[in-house]
Amino acid sequence: MTHHAQSRKARKAGIAAFVGTTIEWYDFYVYATAASLVFGSVFFPEGTDRLTGIAAAFATYAVGFFVRPLGGVVFGHIGDRFGRRSALVITLTMMGAATFLVGLLPTYSGVGVLAPILLVLLRFVQGIAVGGEWGGAVLMAVEHAPEEKKTFYGGFAQLGNPAGALLSTGLFSLLSTFGGDALKEWAWRVPFLLSAVLIVIGVLIRLKVEESPVFEAEPEPDEGLPLTYALKTNWKPILLGIGTLPIAVGGYYLVTTFITAYATDPSVGLSETVVLNALSVAAVVELVATLGVAWLGDKLGRVRVVIWGLAAVAVLATPQFLVVSSGSTVLIFLVFAAMRLFMAATYGPVAAVLAQMFRPQARYTSISVTYQVAGALFGGLSPVASTLMFQATDSIVPVIVLLVAMCALSIACLLKAPQHTDDATPADSGTPTAPASTAS
Repeated sequence: MTHHAQSRKARKAGIAAFVGTTIEWYDFYVYATAASLVFGSVFFPEGTDRLTGIAAAFATYAVGFFVRPLGGVVFGHIGDRFGRRSALVITLTMMGAATFLVGLLPTYSGVGVLAPILLVLLRFVQGIAVGGEWGGAVLMAVEHAPEEKKTFYGGFAQLGNPAGALLSTGLFSLLSTFGGDALKEWAWRVPFLLSAVLIVIGVLIRLKVEESPVFEAEPEPDEGLPLTYALKTNWKPILLGIGTLPIAVGGYYLVTTFITAYATDPSVGLSETVVLNALSVAAVVELVATLGVAWLGDKLGRVRVVIWGLAAVAVLATPQFLVVSSGSTVLIFLVFAAMRLFMAATYGPVAAVLAQMFRPQARYTSISVTYQVAGALFGGLSPVASTLMFQATDSIVPVIVLLVAMCALSIACLLKAPQHTDDATPADSGTPTAPASTAS
């Protein structure tokens, strides 16, 4: 294949990964934002205090994280045995259908306990779909790319996170202008129902992308199921990968989902509109910065860039939470934007970092299990744990300490993470590179 042809296919795969993950993360963030703002009162019994209702809403939110490893196993198997593209079309369709149906659910005041039960069931479906989505989208982008541009094209899949967050918080910010009562009575349904249109667009784009060349060239693993091969051969990089991701999948929700609930708590008193607008601006900053830091990952070393980002997040952890009570809207917008800029450095290059931790055999299963177990541990528990810690101590300090500790764990594991190549060209990873033939 000529260099021009490979670049063209890489761009096509990257754009498809961006569109697909944007829709998937839009669906996921719509739920997260609604959990922060309205689900506590809409789907749970009246008479509970505000923080207890939010914690209950975050608990249903966490269900989606806890089932994501199962989705990673199921769709990892499909992706390793039948192709990345087939798995990704199914995940996108499942996610969209579940999100659309959330927008049609009756409330607790209408059908009682059946409402939160149905909410949890649909959240379960969302979690299964997202569990298989991220790994496949990343591999389609990275595996189509030439070795010297893998981090850059992997960044296209990562763009979906800030883009989905921007669509979600931007839409909720717009709907909040109708007033708090309207948001709780009907307006919260609109972002969920709009998902149907996005899904049709995403599926059509994905169907036009060719299958990954690495998948087509690599024989199936001999050791039975891809999961068996992954756990037998890749157990060490899987553990290191999980330890690499606390900030990328958990700290991220502390500075988006949890901070929405914290900043609008009566003890802080920030308006919902200010928080949502600040998060929207921050999402734009991250969206613009993601490909830039991914490009730097190819030039300076992808692991090195992620470590720099983690160090900056740790430094900014205290200002991020203290600024919301400063009374300065300008300062809030600036600090929120700065945090997401550094978050982009921890998230944009990590797609290629994780993809290249594993050899091609059972790679879809390995990367999916890694990312989704980390999501269950750090993404699913961090908003709930932070809310309960804040409720128990009436202080934001334990949450700040948690965020800094997550940065330290990520850095420690990144320093030990292996990096493999898909051809004979050494990877510019910022760490010693293992050749493709070495054991993980």
